[in-house]
Amino acid sequence: MPPLTAQKSITLPERTGRTGDTSGRPSRDEAEQAVRTLLRWAGDDPTREGLRDTPARVVRAYEEFFQGYEADPEDILRRTFEETDGYDEMVVLRDIRLESHCEHHMVPIIGKAHVAYLPDRRVVGISKLARVVEVYARRLQIQEKLTAQIANTLNEVLQPLGVAVVIEAAHQCMTTRGVHKPGVTMVTSRMLGAFRTDPSTRREFMALINGPSASNLTNV
Repeated sequence: MPPLTAQKSITLPERTGRTGDTSGRPSRDEAEQAVRTLLRWAGDDPTREGLRDTPARVVRAYEEFFQGYEADPEDILRRTFEETDGYDEMVVLRDIRLESHCEHHMVPIIGKAHVAYLPDRRVVGISKLARVVEVYARRLQIQEKLTAQIANTLNEVLQPLGVAVVIEAAHQCMTTRGVHKPGVTMVTSRMLGAFRTDPSTRREFMALINGPSASNLTNV
């Protein structure tokens, strides 16, 4: 059976506390003023027509980019299903579109994640796997930490026989600045349980995520 493929973006809960809250988060007005300061620092005039609404647009964009801080990935995985007719083979969700931001330069990390687990009596809805990826990606990240967070959370909540996560992504902090090396992709992996201890399980997972793309599959 070919692995399942996720391609649609996931909508996360809307950010709250936009006018400031007791946790010390700045207000929307303060955030917009910070953008105006950056515009002036860059050498432009935030009051000119083309930039007049830019601070508000940037703040709205940041609300979307960093929605992951508003969601608990463990809660997403709480509901599981035990009626599986004894299914005990790996579950693979591959090619999950991933959009994150580098915590060092706050520029995009664009790529895809492949997630698999070996169920132990219970399974979780496949959309939940994509949502966990989305929650952690919608935070300031480095790819190594992102990979580990996804795998560790799946392992802790689902308690499966094994978890595997592979992320392939391009980092604009090195493609559009610094060393300026476009076309470079970083690959990270985290193998837990059977995926770490059993080479045949690991090979099966790697073969599945490197197989034909979903667009080439028919009669699925």
